[in-house]
Amino acid sequence: MLLGETSLQYESKAAIRPLVAALVLALASTVAVRAEDAKPAADPAVANQLDPNSSEKDAKLLEKYQAVKVEDGKYFDKDGAPTYHITNDGKKFDWYAYSGYRRYHAECHVCHGPDAMGSTYAPALKDSLKRISYEEFIGIIAGGKQDISSSGTNVMPAFGDNKNVMCYADDLYTYLKARASGAMPRVRPTDKEEKPEAAKKAEKECLGG
Repeated sequence: MLLGETSLQYESKAAIRPLVAALVLALASTVAVRAEDAKPAADPAVANQLDPNSSEKDAKLLEKYQAVKVEDGKYFDKDGAPTYHITNDGKKFDWYAYSGYRRYHAECHVCHGPDAMGSTYAPALKDSLKRISYEEFIGIIAGGKQDISSSGTNVMPAFGDNKNVMCYADDLYTYLKARASGAMPRVRPTDKEEKPEAAKKAEKECLGG
C-alpha cells in the first residue's frame, strides 16, 4: 500500500482514466529504453557526496541507486529509472529529490508519516521503496492498491486523476529512493540544485498552465 490522504480515508476509486493507464505504459516503455542506453559513468559530476556521519546508509541500495547519467538536470540510475544526486556532504540535493520532499509532505505524510517513516495505518514508504520498481510505483499511485490480510483490508486510493500527485510522480519516487537508501536522512533540505528548464516545462504542460 502506497500513499494516501485523510480526506479520502483510504477509499479507493473505482477506476482511473484511460489516459492515465496509457501514461503508465508509456513511462514503463521509456524506462526500458533508458535502461538499455544507461552505461556506468566515470564522470564524478554524478557521484554522490553524502553525509559521512549518517548511520542510515544502505551500501547495497546506494550502489544500486547511484546515478550514471544526467539529462537536462535529471539523474538516472543504471536501470534507467530516475534517481537522486546529493552533494556537499549530504547538504545539497538535486531539484527532483528536493521537490519530492516538498510534495511528499504536502500530499502523503498525513497517512505515511513524516519523512516516509510510516504510521499506525499506513506503511513506511522508505521501506516500500526498497522492494518495488519504478514501474510498480507509478502503477500503484495511479491505480491504487488493496491489501487483504487476516487483520483486515487496507486500501490505497488511486491518484491517477490528482495532478498534484501525478505531475510530481518522478519527484516523489526520487525522494523516496533517497530515503530508502539512507542517502537523505530525516532532514529538511536547505540547499538544492536549480530547477531545470525541462522540469519547468513538464510541470506547466502537466498542470495545464
